[in-house]
Amino acid sequence: MRWEGLFADLEGQLAAQERRELDSEVAERTRRERALVDLTARLGGSLGAPTTLLLTGGRTVEGELRDLGDGWLLVVDGPRGLLVPHAAVLAVVGSAPRAEEPRTARRFGMGYALRALARDRATVALDLRDGPVLVGTIDVVGADHLVLAEHPEGEPRRRENVRRALTVPFAALRVVESRR
Repeated sequence: MRWEGLFADLEGQLAAQERRELDSEVAERTRRERALVDLTARLGGSLGAPTTLLLTGGRTVEGELRDLGDGWLLVVDGPRGLLVPHAAVLAVVGSAPRAEEPRTARRFGMGYALRALARDRATVALDLRDGPVLVGTIDVVGADHLVLAEHPEGEPRRRENVRRALTVPFAALRVVESRR
């Protein structure tokens, strides 16, 4: 009887040790998987949901998270579409509790999204991180910058309406708003 009790105790200790090792391994795998989640995946579960973005310079953007891609988010607030680079985001209020790789996440970056605005000759307002809001039409989109033909809002982009041409690095952008 004494041997049976001793063996049962040893068996219980071994089972408890195996459970602790398994729990530790699961926790470590979970931490590793979470470390691979980027902002796009974190916000993937929030597509179509109300979102609030706290941006550099104290600006707040609220609306429906409509789309996202490599380095950018699109928030729609009524008729306004706001393209926000990840670099301008300080915090997100109201993101989904779990990361989810979005089925509709765009693989293209800011440049591609800006080229669509340039192609459509849309009037845009560029809210710069540490500067004014510039209104005009995007003429050229490079790898890391754009050229804006600044003109009065409501007037078409014609040579006589253009005040000046500005080259703006993507890193200077806080929000790009289409003003169709």
